[in-house]
Amino acid sequence: MVLAYAEVMLGSWTRINGAGMTCPDYPLCRGALIPAMGGGTVWEWTHRVTAGVLSLLVIALLAHAWRVRRSARFVMPAAAAIAALFAFQVFLGAATVHLANSPISVVWHWGTAMAFVASLAAMGVLSATAGNAAPPPSSALPAYVLAATAAIAFVVMCIGAYVSSSGAGLACTDIPECAGRVVVHTPGQFVQMLHRFAAAVALLCGVASCALSWTMGSPRAVRAAATAGALLLFVQVLLGLLNVALRLPIELREAHAANAALVFLAFVSAAVLQAAPQPRAAASTRA
Repeated sequence: MVLAYAEVMLGSWTRINGAGMTCPDYPLCRGALIPAMGGGTVWEWTHRVTAGVLSLLVIALLAHAWRVRRSARFVMPAAAAIAALFAFQVFLGAATVHLANSPISVVWHWGTAMAFVASLAAMGVLSATAGNAAPPPSSALPAYVLAATAAIAFVVMCIGAYVSSSGAGLACTDIPECAGRVVVHTPGQFVQMLHRFAAAVALLCGVASCALSWTMGSPRAVRAAATAGALLLFVQVLLGLLNVALRLPIELREAHAANAALVFLAFVSAAVLQAAPQPRAAASTRA
């Protein structure tokens, strides 16, 4: 999961540095296995090499999952999701090259990458809790709310990917209005304001789900993950404001993307932890 997250961030860094098309062919780069590394090619080539290493780890994970498939019911569904998402992501990696990093292809590539990382996170959480025999908490409400918050964070990320890849990052240079107006007129302004509105909804949902996890006595790990997600949402809003105020410096753009992914993964982990079986001692304590 850590390598997959790093691979996604490396891809984001490659694109925002304008190096996404330095290897215009696939799977080779300018017809060579190891091309000349000038002009930003090193980023795109390293991104592909890291993807190759990640492929080996995914194959090893799937092979192990097959060996222990009877140990728990979640193993095969989780492994199938990981395999399907990774295969689709490889296809999208080639497609983005052929489509010259068009905004829609970037959104699909980013969204599938984050769903893949989330599937790895879910597999890790479920594997860590597989030995717990006690049933999950009686109320399913916190799990549903946390999952909904993760879904909203995912949507916000995808809209943000479109804003970034379509060049609409500075379509609205005022805060909270757009170019001094509430009513927007251009497609770039519309998608920028849509991103801001969705981010506000995500912030409210994140705070609400965090509060719910505490008031309904969720397990400590759930409360920790939900709290981390809520705090990261505040950081995300600050990074977004700074990106507009400072006119999109590359480092802040990457930090914005990296933090958005962490917000999503925090709420995914919280939702899976909430739904997973809990240790008997923890269940007895809550009772």
